[in-house]
Amino acid sequence: MDRLAPYANDHKNPNGPGDARPNALKIIRDQGLDGSLEGKVVLITGCTSGIGVQTARAIHVTGADVYFTGRDQTRGQQLVEQLSKDGKPGKVVFLKTEMDCLADIKETISKFEEKSSILNILICNAGVAFMPEGTTKDGFESHFGINHIAHFYIFQKLKNMLLQSATPGFPSRVVMVSSAGHRWSSVNVDDPNFRETPYDTSKAYGASKTANIWMANEIERRYNSRNLHATSVHPGMILTSLGRNLEGGGASMFEAPNIAPRAKSLEQGAATTVWAAVGKEWAHQGGHYLADVQKADLVTPEAVDPGSCYSPHAFDETGAERLWDKSLELVQGIDPVSMGDS
Repeated sequence: MDRLAPYANDHKNPNGPGDARPNALKIIRDQGLDGSLEGKVVLITGCTSGIGVQTARAIHVTGADVYFTGRDQTRGQQLVEQLSKDGKPGKVVFLKTEMDCLADIKETISKFEEKSSILNILICNAGVAFMPEGTTKDGFESHFGINHIAHFYIFQKLKNMLLQSATPGFPSRVVMVSSAGHRWSSVNVDDPNFRETPYDTSKAYGASKTANIWMANEIERRYNSRNLHATSVHPGMILTSLGRNLEGGGASMFEAPNIAPRAKSLEQGAATTVWAAVGKEWAHQGGHYLADVQKADLVTPEAVDPGSCYSPHAFDETGAERLWDKSLELVQGIDPVSMGDS
């Protein structure tokens, strides 16, 4: 069995949601991590719906303290109550957060820092897709602002905690939840907010997902020598609220003969994220794009499932470095305090 593709056989003949492909809890059990991460701290964004809920459920099984963000106070508290009943030792804390406002994110980070001096794993899961043209409260194009800038800002504010929590035996990790949609567009670093470029919702989403990959790659390049690693992941084809802006909520897409068998349940959709976050395979390395619980390949004309591959621009080192510098410039313009890079 290839250690970087441990479930390859399970993905050869997909048969729709709930088939033989692994779910997030199977990853935890197969890694032998049930109750084994007591004392570790994990922060996950976007956990009041979709795969974020299942990611939080699986991580909680490890015994780690789970802090998670979301917009919906009611759903957030319900998840806290549900997870707190399973007898695992880790804390479960909900932090209500609006990801389209850096001031609100800053307040969330302050609350997190009041509760914990440790951060071992950051999972950047929150996101939007196929939004009509619009901006965040800080003036960023919606996809770029929520999917990328918000997470870049969170990382910069919590970077020192991640580095200080890291040890050679238990390096810190960042997981960026990207998408096969990254193939629709690279990032125009000179015009990331579509001020000059005609707006296209698919390209805006695609660019933001490329930005997620680039961010993971840059974190790995800059901090791997300090026991901090980062990967990016494609969860798979999952019908979630992300498709609410598509006609019919995107449901018709999943009825297509070439897509329906590859569709995953929410539990299966969280598997690759969880593998990246706690899998032993990624404890000491990063800078890779993962899909179907394996290291993804470069897309080729012969690819059986192009959606689980990455485009050449995903590993544009110059673009990634330029975006990092541009992102620093943009967030420093809003919050200049403690935003210096190192």
